[in-house]
Amino acid sequence: MGSIVVTGAAGTLGRALASLLGDHGHDVIGVDLSAEAPGFAGTFIGGVDLTSVDAAERVARTVAARGPISGLANIAGGFRWETVIEGSPDSWDFLHRINVMTALHMSRALASALIASKGAIVNVGANATARAGMGMGAYTASKSGVARLTEAFAEELKVKGVRVNAVLPSIIDTPANRADLGEADAQKWIKPSELAQVIAFLLSDTASGITGALLPVVGRV
Repeated sequence: MGSIVVTGAAGTLGRALASLLGDHGHDVIGVDLSAEAPGFAGTFIGGVDLTSVDAAERVARTVAARGPISGLANIAGGFRWETVIEGSPDSWDFLHRINVMTALHMSRALASALIASKGAIVNVGANATARAGMGMGAYTASKSGVARLTEAFAEELKVKGVRVNAVLPSIIDTPANRADLGEADAQKWIKPSELAQVIAFLLSDTASGITGALLPVVGRV
């Protein structure tokens, strides 16, 4: 059983997944831009800006030196609500870099290790990619990029035994979302622990027949 790399490991979903995987006996290597250790059992590499190709490759060399890598969960990313007219054009570039390029850089950097182990990659997209609502243009465009990256990489790697899938969550029940959407019914949202279970399944051998899938995980929204 090889190690599983979780990016965005200091965030709410990253911590939930890392803890779940650790509870199931996996060696977890968490990576995050934050330097503050998130407190799960496993290895944490902080202060890493995965929008940089060089940073992703340094992480890949570090984790590959530890032994086989059997999985990668690309959770690093972010959100901005801005209208097209009043928002900043820079937001389109920013969200593309943190949502698409982080997943691209880490997936490419660990591709050879995952091919060797016939492992799996799981990306985090968004159910909102079906249609961009008001203020969601830049975010939806970036998450659509994650979906297309998932499909393209799945086609490239399926002949080499690597599975690539994505989960498409609705609103995740996080402290930040509760603060921003205070009047919404959070009971309908997907819980981080529920989404983590789906990601863990897609990383596991139980999901050996699934690749190129974009799986909605929407709770009761």
